[in-house]
Amino acid sequence: MSWANPEWFWLLALIPILIALQIWRRYKRRQPSVTFSDVSGLKDLPGNWRRYGVWAAPALQWFAFALIVMAMARPQLQNTTVERNAEGIDIVMALDISTSMKAEDLKPNRFEAARNVAIDFIDKRLSDRIGLVAFARKSFTVVPPTLDYELLKRLLNDVQMGIVEDGTAIGMGIATAVNRLKESEAESKVVILLTDGQNNSGEIDPVTAADLAVSYGIKIYTIGAGTRGTAPYPVQDPVFGTRYQNVKVDIDEEMLTRIANMTDGEYFRATNTERLQEIYERIDELEKTEIEEIIYTDYQDLYLRFLIPAFCLLLLGIACDKFFFRTELA
Repeated sequence: MSWANPEWFWLLALIPILIALQIWRRYKRRQPSVTFSDVSGLKDLPGNWRRYGVWAAPALQWFAFALIVMAMARPQLQNTTVERNAEGIDIVMALDISTSMKAEDLKPNRFEAARNVAIDFIDKRLSDRIGLVAFARKSFTVVPPTLDYELLKRLLNDVQMGIVEDGTAIGMGIATAVNRLKESEAESKVVILLTDGQNNSGEIDPVTAADLAVSYGIKIYTIGAGTRGTAPYPVQDPVFGTRYQNVKVDIDEEMLTRIANMTDGEYFRATNTERLQEIYERIDELEKTEIEEIIYTDYQDLYLRFLIPAFCLLLLGIACDKFFFRTELA
């Protein structure tokens, strides 16, 4: 509940003055007409309790005054309705699932780090259709662009390395993502491509696939995942179990930068998990969904809830003064 005219509450400061005035008037009127040396014998006479009732009428009037002041302050119930119109963005995440993503320069490894950060990115989006494409030697659509984020995250968690033949077909990954976005009517269409290597397979060259993206007005953000130099890579030894060997990190940054520039996107290098998180946060800021909010506010006046009891108290006060606790003879 809110108050439309709270300045009327200043009138409540008059109540202590009214109480003091009432006490002074009653004290002034109580001038003894007959003097008794001892009045102790009069205390038990019937009807003496009525002497307290003379304060009922003033008290009721004070309460009524307070309620009238609250009614004048216009108490209101505020009912607010928010209507949101969002111009959604269509996004496809293209994720490299080649076995080189097992390298552990990102923690716990490149693939798990990319998946975890992608899930965080999905949780931050609003009214955007998001899809997922995975690629190694071949590419395939895991989820077409959808608003069902729970389904998307569940299927993203089901994706594993090694489910398709090993390799890195970056061009095919881009082409599959573009194919999922080409019919989109969204104002903004985006591909987020993450890989840790160079294009070494597939029928479509990455630059050719980027040209296709340009023709459909699709922007590509490219991410190279991997430290600089060498990275620890787990190898299964039949005798000693898992051991690690350092492998060279060889990301085609020139090609990824060219693809991003061609499509008005941007290239990022993620050398650790924290940097990868920052990159997705940066993309989230660059591709903000515009949300138009229309707020409707309905006010319901509640002054009658205070005014009606106030008049009832006034009537009761008059009855007390004139009938129940009369102080003057007719």
